[in-house]
Amino acid sequence: MAVVVKDDSEIAIMREAGRIVGLGLKLLQESVRPGISTGELDAIFEKHVRASGATPTFKGYRGFPASLCVSINEEVVHGIPSHSRKLKEGDIVSLDAGATYKGYVGDSAVTVGVGKITPKAQKLIETTREALEAAIQVVGPGAKLSTIARTIQEYAESRGYAVVKKYVGHGIGKDLHEEPQVPNYVIPDLSKWEFVLRPGHCIAIEPMVNEGTDDVRTLSDDWTVVTKDKRLSAHFEHTIAVTKDGRDVLTRV
Repeated sequence: MAVVVKDDSEIAIMREAGRIVGLGLKLLQESVRPGISTGELDAIFEKHVRASGATPTFKGYRGFPASLCVSINEEVVHGIPSHSRKLKEGDIVSLDAGATYKGYVGDSAVTVGVGKITPKAQKLIETTREALEAAIQVVGPGAKLSTIARTIQEYAESRGYAVVKKYVGHGIGKDLHEEPQVPNYVIPDLSKWEFVLRPGHCIAIEPMVNEGTDDVRTLSDDWTVVTKDKRLSAHFEHTIAVTKDGRDVLTRV
């Protein structure tokens, strides 16, 4: 497993990329409302990124057609924005965003409610966010990926939810997806993927938590991933650099 260690100058650039993404997500959260189209949200984010001197990482990545992934309700990840699809009161929407600045990537995601949402939907969102925050707290020199995974899985499952197993977090730097993979659940055969973090490693932790089963499927557009039981899903993500003293959440603003 070839995991790239970043020096201080590289992490400083990644911090700026992360700041651009974080501010973009903040702008998007302020823009979410009943009646806005997912295509409008995509345009808002792309305009912000380019005005900040960066480029939208997702646009064209492996053929993805937009700058932003917008996933609604039972959609887990990789929803394609469209000007014909509008948010409705009571929806929950996951916004997954990336920006490349001076050759380095920031990647983050958040799930928010549209207008007034049900207490059940709010609990799912809060649990997923809290699972990410709990995982961030165990990141530091000497931390194992299995500890991150166990933290997320136990937090979500203790509250009655399922963690998506088909998609995981990842290393990040010059490329959006680098080694190591960062699972959100404990994989039985640890020898194939276990890794110990040290200063200069940068990872994106991104729990995807489902209201029902962890089973998912991909729609005919070859991108949008949905829950098989059509129940709600939430997604949160931050880009984190390991420091000698702990961690630096590069996409937090």
